[in-house]
Amino acid sequence: MCFRNIIKKTIYLSIFFLVFFVAKAQAADGRAMGIHILHTGELDKFRQIYLDEEWRFVTIPFTLDDLEKYSQWQKFFDEAYKLRVIPILRLTTRFDPKINAWIIPSRKNIIDMSNFLSRLDWHQNEKFIIVFNEVNHASEWGGKIDPLLYGSILKFTSNWFHSENYTYRILPAAMDLAANNSVNTREAFSYLQSLYDFDNHIFDNIDYWNSHSYPNPDFAASPVKTGQNSIHGFTYELNWLKNKTGKDFNVFITETGWASSYLTNYYLDDYYLYALQHIWSDDRVKAVTPFLMKGSPGPFASFSFFDASDNPTVQLFSLQKALKSFENLEF
Repeated sequence: MCFRNIIKKTIYLSIFFLVFFVAKAQAADGRAMGIHILHTGELDKFRQIYLDEEWRFVTIPFTLDDLEKYSQWQKFFDEAYKLRVIPILRLTTRFDPKINAWIIPSRKNIIDMSNFLSRLDWHQNEKFIIVFNEVNHASEWGGKIDPLLYGSILKFTSNWFHSENYTYRILPAAMDLAANNSVNTREAFSYLQSLYDFDNHIFDNIDYWNSHSYPNPDFAASPVKTGQNSIHGFTYELNWLKNKTGKDFNVFITETGWASSYLTNYYLDDYYLYALQHIWSDDRVKAVTPFLMKGSPGPFASFSFFDASDNPTVQLFSLQKALKSFENLEF
């Protein structure tokens, strides 16, 4: 390493730790932490990340293809209960390669998913449902940006699930807070404003807010960085909602985390610790499920807590080290 790089890193660390230790710590215990998974069979690794016996959250997609997998999903809920895991199910449709996008759900799709999920024994009172994903991307919504249609689907889904079982808790699709206005994307608050203009009571249909607050740009920014596309993004969303509705929403951060790289890995322990102490400890944050339990091999390998051979990665070790340090802090 050249002398110039050493000086740069020394200056950066000095600034980082100055902010870290001067900032007011918030009393919390880290129990909001969970994980995002992709498949029902991945729960066996959960307690390799969290070695305690606290109740914790897991976010998992539920697709139209899962409607044929009753026994598999009942086994998932049974195992989740034994492991003291609270599932958050994100409704998903089916990917259509012809349009290179997830198809838009029909009302029948919503009813079929509701009927299926209501037949299962969740082993818990509150049943958390996310109504699809990052719909300010055309690829997530039938190849087009259509907040009016999504608003209609959100209202129908909320009304149907709530009428099916009053213990369902509805969360909206999270926004990609780093998206810009283009043919295939819509800036997050522009999209939310369109939803509000469509129906200024649209947010009465949700029970909690849902956020994807990533440390952008490039999933690599310091947690000290602020802005709507930072790891603090959920605070901008909650402030916007308060301004529009007068309501104080609690939030589930169902995706977040740093992409592993040579530079990011150097600071990853401290990044997680800072987030635990100063960001995710916000009283409004009910769950944080970093993306992703296992994304290797594949495009999400750099976020993965386990590699292709099921070995722990730097993501897992850094989070565990940060949690241990966090528990030892005196508030």
